Amino acid sequence: MINVGIVGGTGYTGVELLRLLAQHPQVSVKAITSRSETGVKVCDMYPNLRGHYDTLAFSEPDAKALGAMDAVFFATPHGVAHALAGELLANGTRVIDLSADFRLRDADEWSRWYDQPHGAPELLEEAVYGLPEMHREKIKTARLIAVPGCYPTAVQPGYLPLLEAGLVDPSQLIADCKSGVTGAGRGAKVASLLAEASESMKAYGAGGHRHLPEIRQGLSDMQPNPVGLTFVPHLTPMIRGIHATLSAR
Repeated sequence: MINVGIVGGTGYTGVELLRLLAQHPQVSVKAITSRSETGVKVCDMYPNLRGHYDTLAFSEPDAKALGAMDAVFFATPHGVAHALAGELLANGTRVIDLSADFRLRDADEWSRWYDQPHGAPELLEEAVYGLPEMHREKIKTARLIAVPGCYPTAVQPGYLPLLEAGLVDPSQLIADCKSGVTGAGRGAKVASLLAEASESMKAYGAGGHRHLPEIRQGLSDMQPNPVGLTFVPHLTPMIRGIHATLSAR
């Protein structure tokens, strides 16, 4: 049995992770953290998980307790995994980071897009980008896995066979993407309200979205030529899902 801890379990990413792990016959979730919900049972916050996590409660993050796990998932905002990942790895715990902390290999570029210094640049060389279509074998033995963002997961596998076969010009790529409103997270935002988002679709981040350098990095790894990418994300009233329309000029 693989003992697992989750850091940050109250957001949409965390609860979906709990749902998936509940169905895994070889995984046991032993700890899940939330500073704001410490002491609250998982099944009380998420009734759909009753029967799976009836005794598990949210707790304060504790490096020693998490370091005793076989693997720890981070379902947190960017910047959080920086502080704990090194200590967990030193204890022999594998780290699977669902945030953006280790996706970009260049610490300076990460800092430009996320408006803060990178907190663990010494770990970037070890991090394996968790897209199985590109790095399946490396993922199997990785100690630190950087799970791709939503838009990069939609765009990169779509372009992979086209670029490998030389069927498109990598300097003139277009990714027109749509994300469900849950992609904006659980925070109360006017743009996410039903009255604002229903029967609507709105482009955002057209001048530069944080997933742009991540997608460019992946596309550059697929082939040797310079990448020119026009990437425009849109917010839609869909509850879940990412849709990408790919083309080339």
